[in-house]
Amino acid sequence: MFAVLKSGGKQYKVQAGDVLRVEKLNAAAGEKVQFNEILMVGSTLGTPLVDGACVQAEVIDQIKADKVVTYVKRRRKHSSQRTRGHRQQLTLLRVTDVLEKGADKSKVKPAVGARTKDDEIAAAKPAKAKKPAKKDAAADKPAADATEA
Repeated sequence: MFAVLKSGGKQYKVQAGDVLRVEKLNAAAGEKVQFNEILMVGSTLGTPLVDGACVQAEVIDQIKADKVVTYVKRRRKHSSQRTRGHRQQLTLLRVTDVLEKGADKSKVKPAVGARTKDDEIAAAKPAKAKKPAKKDAAADKPAADATEA
């Protein structure tokens, strides 16, 4: 039986025994993870997701993709050029089970994407408390004093 799952903004058609590379997940090598966003299982099509379905996989390793090199050159009177490279971080998985029902009963860790360094820094900083607004001295006086004069 096959399933179509969604992870990292992409869709993958998988079946038991497949090895696939997905966007980096927050899991170490050897751990089992479970994908709960299943779009299709066999002939069952979700609207948009199939209720109770899941795909369980074992993390093989955290890897990096091939380097993508970009080269930018400004022409004519500007003599600037720049070369930049990037290697995307990926997780290598082996699919172990495709379950049509019973996703909520299994005790497997859900597959969650890894957070970036910027997200971790923002989460570590405590939120600043707002200072209470100053009240006007005229507002503190009762209205009865103003009418007696």
